[in-house]
Amino acid sequence: MNRPWGDNLHTRTLSAALACLAAVALVGCDPASTSKQPTTPSPTATAEASDTARPAKDDKPGERKKEVANFVGMGLQSAQDKAQADGFYRLRSHDSAGRDRMQALDRHWKVCFQNYAPGKSIPVDTELDFGAVKLEENCPAKDQKEPEVEGGRMPNLAGKSVKAARGALDSSTSITVTDATGDRMVLLESNWQVCTQNPAPGVALTGQPVEFTAVKYDETCP
Repeated sequence: MNRPWGDNLHTRTLSAALACLAAVALVGCDPASTSKQPTTPSPTATAEASDTARPAKDDKPGERKKEVANFVGMGLQSAQDKAQADGFYRLRSHDSAGRDRMQALDRHWKVCFQNYAPGKSIPVDTELDFGAVKLEENCPAKDQKEPEVEGGRMPNLAGKSVKAARGALDSSTSITVTDATGDRMVLLESNWQVCTQNPAPGVALTGQPVEFTAVKYDETCP
């Protein structure tokens, strides 16, 4: 005998409720604590957090500065010691006579020029460069910088040391140096000065060989 349609509906509803209660008992869950996907911060919130953590573009560590002392007239070693005591550790020196000699023993040299004027305030990580000559020499009227090739043309190297002249040219250049007054060998090139050169000043350098004649610094070019 068929049951009334209403009884069947009641039976199905009761069965569904019992099944739900059984599932809750098995997993011990709270209907309010259903599984949720992790919340992803919005791009705007992420950008705001990042901007908060990142220092402003204009924020820079303070530069420590010191005034440059007057080093002219000091022995090169004493000048270097003074500079380091003042906080400057990036130091170099060069031959103010333009002979490209190395300052192997700093105590044998004296300072004639410095690249920053006395009293100028500069960051302590700035390089200080001292122009120097040997103790028994007079300081030149002008700091003689090492010659350089400009515009790919031969510089005027007359009066420069053979060592400085060689250093100004490309390392691949073929160079011949002869004694302008005899047949001596030019050995210590920083002690010899250029008398003549070929090619002449201003000639384009295209890889051609270069020739110098020279005499020692205490001699006169013929």
